[in-house]
Amino acid sequence: MARLVMKFGGTSVADLDRIRNVAARVKREVDAGHQVAVVVSAMSGVTNQLVKWCQDLSALHDAREYDTVVATGEQVTTGLTAIALQAIGVDARSWQGWQVPIITDQAHGKARVESIDGAALIERMEQGQVPVVAGFQGIDPKRNRITTLGRGGSDLSAVAIAAAVKADRCDIYTDVDGIYTTDPRIVPRARKLERISYEEMLELASVGAKVLQTRSVELAMKQRVRVQVLSSFEDKPGSLVVDEDEIVEQPVVSGIAYSRDDAKITLRRVPDRPGVAAAVFGALAKANVNVDMIVQNIGADGSTDMTFTIGKVDLPRAQDVLEKARADLGYEALLADPDVTKISVVGIGMRSHAGVATTMFKALSDKGINIQVISTSEIKVSVLVGAEYTELAVRALHTAYGLDAPA
Repeated sequence: MARLVMKFGGTSVADLDRIRNVAARVKREVDAGHQVAVVVSAMSGVTNQLVKWCQDLSALHDAREYDTVVATGEQVTTGLTAIALQAIGVDARSWQGWQVPIITDQAHGKARVESIDGAALIERMEQGQVPVVAGFQGIDPKRNRITTLGRGGSDLSAVAIAAAVKADRCDIYTDVDGIYTTDPRIVPRARKLERISYEEMLELASVGAKVLQTRSVELAMKQRVRVQVLSSFEDKPGSLVVDEDEIVEQPVVSGIAYSRDDAKITLRRVPDRPGVAAAVFGALAKANVNVDMIVQNIGADGSTDMTFTIGKVDLPRAQDVLEKARADLGYEALLADPDVTKISVVGIGMRSHAGVATTMFKALSDKGINIQVISTSEIKVSVLVGAEYTELAVRALHTAYGLDAPA
């Protein structure tokens, strides 16, 4: 007997037939003798509609009322899923975030989970009941108000609940059947990974892979929760996210991710003096603009060029902040380019293998793709290229690192 948390995303509960399918999957695990808790998202498209209603009424809507509205999507799904389970003979009960309770901070719209008391859920699971918990939502105990965890927050809810109830595994059911070496829509010969380490999954999630939400992987790694990603529409084995020690053969490169959500800013002829970088990035930090890749050139005439990347959605705000600070910063020109893509190769084997970056640079060079910015970490190399080269670059790198599945 195992204790499982089964999480179903929006596409998995998009209509009543799919909710019945979810109920049948849960019943199968219950019949096998497992203790099961279920976490559900809102039905596909519902959260987007709720967000739109808030924005249509007021672009600067109250964040607390926003959370009150958008949390209703999951409330509907928990009730419907519990009804579907009861209809096929499974003892089930719906739970909202505040009933568990999932305690969060006060950052409405993007709250962080502070604690979960799993005792009540464990008690029900040991009695043979299946708790159906609303993902994405929690409660701020100071104000006693509903909070939401940000987009993709149901993954985070599932991992947090799995940690709280000491689950053997957290199964994330989605519309793909696992974690692939890259996007199969771009590279048809992408391979499904049987296992991937927390560190690799975290890097892939942070640089564009959308299979798992970044914060959920962070929490899984911290709490050592075994996570499996699998399809809710097919009976196929999924991909396990596990501790590095569980992977016997560590590949040099496990996956290639890309993000079209970045923009590049270059400040030309910035005075080359101490404190300039602090002034530039300090001004952006005050405006809550997150900076990713940074390159600085040293000029011979006492000036320098500074290039960095930010989220594309932050570009107008960043330009406004830097233009207002132009007199203090002393740069000559600001060049903005939203038509860029960040391509990253990730693999824990990089720690013990030389030449990984060289392979990347040569593969891109052979295809005539110019690299604009480079950044590295212990298990990742990222480059910025023109957006028009995205698919060509991903395919070239996938082949260069020997990741293509046999034809």
